Amino acid sequence: MTVLEAIQKSADFLGKKGVESPRLNAELLLAHLLKLPRMKLYLNFERALTPAETDGLRDLVKRRGLREPLQHITGSTSFCGCEIAVSRSALVPRPETEMLAELGWNFLSTINSQPSTALDFGTGTGCIAITLAVKCPGAQITALDLSAAALALARQNAELNQLAGRIEFLHGDGFAALPAKTSFNLIVSNPPYIASAEIETLEPEVRDFDPRAALDGGADGLDFYRRLAKEAAAFLKPDGKIMLEFGDGQADAIKMIFESEKWIVEAVQEDYSHRSRILVARR
Repeated sequence: MTVLEAIQKSADFLGKKGVESPRLNAELLLAHLLKLPRMKLYLNFERALTPAETDGLRDLVKRRGLREPLQHITGSTSFCGCEIAVSRSALVPRPETEMLAELGWNFLSTINSQPSTALDFGTGTGCIAITLAVKCPGAQITALDLSAAALALARQNAELNQLAGRIEFLHGDGFAALPAKTSFNLIVSNPPYIASAEIETLEPEVRDFDPRAALDGGADGLDFYRRLAKEAAAFLKPDGKIMLEFGDGQADAIKMIFESEKWIVEAVQEDYSHRSRILVARR
């Protein structure tokens, strides 16, 4: 079987299993197996796969057909140019969250008082904290999570990106884990925002593989926004901002939650598909 035939057969199989973008998934799985950049597959369409390669691809495609996330199969994903290892311990980073990270590093770069400081609240894989540390070398970054397993993965990712000494990792339940009188120029978070009853309706890649604690935002999906609106101000410097990702249709409710706690909502940013996705607020 040639490379092209393998891609076509794999894509057909994945399409029948309901996998989105089956051809792209097939190409990425084969590129991962052959340790090639995906685009180089196009230069090797006529190359015959060995029996071992054919068996290896079949196993990977079967896993994807069972809706295991592509990133879990390959072991990592790219986030703002950084390689981020992934596992069932934390939410797989999404492209929309790259916009949140970009807003964060652009804001930190404007801080005159050095070093600037940022808190990644609910760090998960550590992708946001790592990106801020890369883009703002002079900043002091703190990454906080309730999950010890997620923090272990985040530390692994910091080491993978040669940032082990640049990020402080804290284990605990929210702001209570922070030392007294700690304050930041930026608090950034992609908190759980799925309503509890909706989790079972999600795609299998999310429902069955992302940790529920990283998804479940309570009955209406807004529990963490209420908590952040009430508690975050005490940990923000006078010129500081909070930046939060949220789900479809939640913009107005979250804006009201923050304004009721005397926050000034500066902006609600849209994502790549022009859906409201990120709230920016200050005191």
